[in-house]
Amino acid sequence: MYQNYIFDLYGTLVDINTNENKPYLWKKVTELYAYYGAHYTPAEFKKAYLRLCAKHTEELRAKNGADYPEIQLEYVFMDLFKEKGVEVSMEIVRVIGQALRAISTKFICLYDGVIDLLNSIHAAGKKAYLLSNAQEMYTKHEMIALGIFDKFDGIVFSSDEGLCKPEERFFRVVIDRYNLDIKQSIMIGNDAGTDIKGANSVGLDSLYIHSDISPKITDLTGADIPATYKIMDGDFTKVKGLILK
Repeated sequence: MYQNYIFDLYGTLVDINTNENKPYLWKKVTELYAYYGAHYTPAEFKKAYLRLCAKHTEELRAKNGADYPEIQLEYVFMDLFKEKGVEVSMEIVRVIGQALRAISTKFICLYDGVIDLLNSIHAAGKKAYLLSNAQEMYTKHEMIALGIFDKFDGIVFSSDEGLCKPEERFFRVVIDRYNLDIKQSIMIGNDAGTDIKGANSVGLDSLYIHSDISPKITDLTGADIPATYKIMDGDFTKVKGLILK
């Protein structure tokens, strides 16, 4: 049926709940910065973090002309040190970014059927790829912890490319880098506005799965979602029967 299966990650393969607004998070990250001599109040840190995220995003948009740019957050965290006149290694910055992510995460787990599907794809002599709007800094390690990092024949993170879904060029990265035949490939994702829209822009077939963290939709039948296949009850175990034959 298909030879190449391109997956979204969060909300498709991985169920996750994070909260970056809780005061505890910003208190802890300022404590970590203080360990290296960069002193912020939690409110000051959050304000500077959001300002620098916006600054880096606009600079990247001007540089690559993307409608949907994706920055690397480690450079934001590095600038937060620099603004206090403190120099640290990128390794320290990445560990702090990972700690911030871990503190903000309430839970993270695979949906039922994910491992079985990925194993079945390879057992059938087919290939699995990941195309994710995600920060490599922590997403790679979340995948390792979940036992799926080595289940893919290719992984493309938006932070590494400076682009994110639904940017057409981002979809072209995975297609061109791994020499995929579009007619033999399908995109599987839980977001109609990014996964399905982007897949349509490059001529990929698609499967939409409405999961518990999908963006809200007005028609729960999915009639207005232009995907080749749809699973509206969030049951990931149905994917295998639909598209792996």
